Amino acid sequence: MDDQQRQDEWANDRSNRLPSFTEVLSRRTRPPVDLFMFYLFLQREGAEDILDFWLDVQQHENLCRAYFKDVRKTGRTIKEDWPQYWDYARRRGSIYGTVVGLNSDGLHTKRSTASGELLNEQEMRNLAATDEKTGRSTSPRLTPGVSEHTHVASTSPNNDRPTTPFSLSGRTPTLFNLKRASRAPTVIPRSSAITRQDLIASAERIYFRYLSPAGNTVNSQENHEIYLPPSLRIHSFPLSSSVEPKSQSELAIMAQIPDMFHAQKEYCFRAMEQDAFPRFLRAKAFGNLTPISALVRLILGLIILWIGLATAFSLVFLDVHPKSKRFFLFIPFTFAILFLVSHQYELDPILVFFGQSETTPFRTLRIKEPYVKKLLLGRAIWVTVLVAAFVTALTLLFWAVPGHRL
Repeated sequence: MDDQQRQDEWANDRSNRLPSFTEVLSRRTRPPVDLFMFYLFLQREGAEDILDFWLDVQQHENLCRAYFKDVRKTGRTIKEDWPQYWDYARRRGSIYGTVVGLNSDGLHTKRSTASGELLNEQEMRNLAATDEKTGRSTSPRLTPGVSEHTHVASTSPNNDRPTTPFSLSGRTPTLFNLKRASRAPTVIPRSSAITRQDLIASAERIYFRYLSPAGNTVNSQENHEIYLPPSLRIHSFPLSSSVEPKSQSELAIMAQIPDMFHAQKEYCFRAMEQDAFPRFLRAKAFGNLTPISALVRLILGLIILWIGLATAFSLVFLDVHPKSKRFFLFIPFTFAILFLVSHQYELDPILVFFGQSETTPFRTLRIKEPYVKKLLLGRAIWVTVLVAAFVTALTLLFWAVPGHRL
């Protein structure tokens, strides 16, 4: 089954419901309820770091899976290659149980209970292959790092470590950088097998970027510490990617590297699912305007309404003839009521009828999620009827009032 057929099946399954958070994270949804739009939604609230952390940890876990698979391709077992990790995984459980062969021994394997299974390796390869053919990326990242569907490919002759893709400077989306951000690569090029030092470097970057207090980092601009409850905080990272661990204590700590951030990742998943995601669905499945755009409509609506009322009263108190001229008041009243009602519902019916939803203020993309399109179309029809009713009432009211010249 190719990627397009899989996407069609997912779309048909959601024909009468809103998507789940897991589906958004795994890129099974379409605009305006896709991962990129969710990232922009968090960015407007200044809370995108928690999603960045989740994506980076997912990348770290994918890197660890790639390491274990590289080891197995050499014919060695994980127990032979990394005995410290094997012992740790047997005692504590691991999310990589299937990859390293723990399940085959009937041993307990720790699994994700909140985020669930996202995409398997074949699906990840299909998505990446599709992106390479079309020149399109599904990554929502506007900051350094790559998405959870990033996989590792041996394509670079000059670099033996995974490299992060080109990323945009700054943290605020603009009219000029959104299109560039959507073309971030989804493949990390490399020329050799992943090493344990690569895993340490990945974990080290995550720790100093998201978990270390700002005062403990060399470059404070690269620190985006996220909130975690005390029981999940990591207070130090004693390993270094530039020095190979040698002591027993360092080797024991290195054995925890693959699973190090999984509990924190699950906490962030639940926090986003319970707080930000419902608000995101309300904003994008029942409206198509950004807050700034809605505010601009409120201001314009009040100004045009004042102009319309001033003109209407002038026609009444100047007793302008013929009286039919007052029917032209429907023009300012239409714009004023449309802008005011659009602000109230955060929905522009004209944009909906053209199948558009805003990403950033006054920048739109096409609505492709079937159920969301159905919801927005129904609300757009209701808003249109409401606007027509108000405009008709105001126009007839000022037409019926007898003129009286002052």
